[in-house]
Amino acid sequence: MPKPVICIGAALVDELFHATDEMLMATTNDAVVTKTAGGVSRNIAHQLALLDVPVQLITVVGNDSDGDWLKQVCAAAGVRLDATITKDGLSGKYTGILNVDGSLFSAFLTNAANHLITPEHLSKNKELLKTASFILADANINVDTAEWLLAFSNESGIPFIIEPVSVPPAKKFYGANLNGLFMITPNEDELPVLCSEKASMTEMQIQELLAKGVQKIWLHNGKMGSALYSKEKAITLHAPDIEVADCTGAGDGSLSGFIVGKYLGMDDWACLKLAHTLSAEILQVNGAIATHLNQEKLLGLVNKYYPG
Repeated sequence: MPKPVICIGAALVDELFHATDEMLMATTNDAVVTKTAGGVSRNIAHQLALLDVPVQLITVVGNDSDGDWLKQVCAAAGVRLDATITKDGLSGKYTGILNVDGSLFSAFLTNAANHLITPEHLSKNKELLKTASFILADANINVDTAEWLLAFSNESGIPFIIEPVSVPPAKKFYGANLNGLFMITPNEDELPVLCSEKASMTEMQIQELLAKGVQKIWLHNGKMGSALYSKEKAITLHAPDIEVADCTGAGDGSLSGFIVGKYLGMDDWACLKLAHTLSAEILQVNGAIATHLNQEKLLGLVNKYYPG
């Protein structure tokens, strides 16, 4: 049996309002609305499944119609839900307001219940976790749950990745035990809140996280590309020049691409190119998932964006 990637964290209903003109404050704006399945860990799990990587999702949904719909979407994509929690009440929802250029204007997160993913729940599913090739958690989970996963990772040797999501959830992880963490994936806004005020520059912040025992820090710089840091080296890669249709899910897709590369045994450089290729494809479609790709097509597109 192939070892799955296990994704732990948010599964949400994404409602995205795409402005049809420049946003105006304190008045009505015309928009087009779309509804898709979302949530960082769910998006990554869905994308991995479409790219022929076996995947398990541990998340929380409500016992409402939205929860049933989220489960159906995951199952249709090939995502297993063996340890997912169904709670009484409403499922979580992400409501995003997008500028006319596809960038994020503002967003709301409601009814998420990721605090129910506890160390106790994970302990009950330890045999499932032992089957993993990689474990990924988004920062919507509680810090004690992430620290339990890190201890499990250090004990089992299964690499553990934390995706900070955004500034508010990332802030929780300042002061958390990160010793032995395989990788953390902040952007320029999230990196500073993971570090002390003494670390006032990017290089200082990177060194502080490395000193805490993080093996890799993958810093996302939007249109500028990304940089992957370890104690041994730093590698950087520019982002492809594309026309953005919708920014939603680009970071999730980038991480999905990197994990696919690692799952296939690629080195860091090849993983970065695969990650940026998938992110570029997602940025050019509406929604957070590149449903038009499978593993073979994705691998074939790398030379389009990074010839030679």
